Amino acid sequence: MKAKFLIPLVLFLVLAVFLAIGLNRDPHEVPSPLINKPAPAFEIPQLSESNQSFSPASMKGQVWILNVWASWCVACREEHPVLIELGKSKMAPIIGLDYKDKREDALAMLAKQGNPYLLSAFDFNGRVGIDYGVYGVPETYVIDKAGIIRFKHIGPITMDLLNKKIYPLISELQKS
Repeated sequence: MKAKFLIPLVLFLVLAVFLAIGLNRDPHEVPSPLINKPAPAFEIPQLSESNQSFSPASMKGQVWILNVWASWCVACREEHPVLIELGKSKMAPIIGLDYKDKREDALAMLAKQGNPYLLSAFDFNGRVGIDYGVYGVPETYVIDKAGIIRFKHIGPITMDLLNKKIYPLISELQKS
């Protein structure tokens, strides 16, 4: 008889432990199955030069940052000044991935707020975003010289995140 009462208690305790672990995680650091794996390949038009395309293969040999953004994204506007600072640092090229957006709106936003990107690729239907496991915008990836994703951040980048995680990671990846 005691075993019948212990089973629900043990199940409850196991669930409580999993809940406690989940509540203590940073929601911006969702584990990605792409970390330490090759960045998904794609070739899509550039935002400002629609007759030219961009492919991650063109970045081989460089540490670079892929920032998924959209003009309709409020958090992207919040993050934009930090990206401007990151671009000024010249630590690594920033490639934008304009996600499910209107070309005119995206170009207008960059013209008004400044353009931190070496270039932006235009993912109008979101297919590239799906390949990268994008949950929502903004999302940022650091990709090493071999084309391997080494870091993913969901949500706006902050100066604190740049200084504590992204800059040190880029410096380390530049050495190898």
